[in-house]
Amino acid sequence: MEFIFIRHGHGEHLNDYPNRLNTLHPSLTEYGKFQVAQLRNEIIIDPGDLVLVSPTQRTMETATIIKNGMDFIVSPLVGPRMFPQNTELPFLACDQILSKTEITNLYGHTEILDFNLDCWKEGINRIEQDIFEGYAKRLIDWIGEKYRKIFFISHDGTITNYRILLGEKGLTRKDFLGEAGVYRMKL
Repeated sequence: MEFIFIRHGHGEHLNDYPNRLNTLHPSLTEYGKFQVAQLRNEIIIDPGDLVLVSPTQRTMETATIIKNGMDFIVSPLVGPRMFPQNTELPFLACDQILSKTEITNLYGHTEILDFNLDCWKEGINRIEQDIFEGYAKRLIDWIGEKYRKIFFISHDGTITNYRILLGEKGLTRKDFLGEAGVYRMKL
């Protein structure tokens, strides 16, 4: 089994950083779309692979470009989540997830996976570590052995949190993938 973590491309909220971090539902910039289009040539997603996507505009746009018309599953359990966790930092509008209704309106055909958990208000961004780990383990258990490749299209903090949950040690912000970055992890 292989996990392929993909960080979204350059988003509008990163223009004039940090002044635009409170932009609600930022999209990819033209440069971000270009970055992701370049990935499409490197990433091979087969019909039987699982693609899980964070419910933000920029990650769903990233998935749409990479998947080139194929289906993906949106889940609030895929982010965003800050790393390292610091609940004293303010909540940023750029990390607000889309609601189920907004997702359906934008991507009507897209499956939503949430296990009926109450995590749509702020997602997993600021929840306590033990709650996050419980949610994340539930997602990993659901994945089980059904897929050879699992793609997570998400955010740097979320990706780092999942890498740690899956057994990596000593990760810091220096291990962030950056715009349209890819990290492969075999289990």
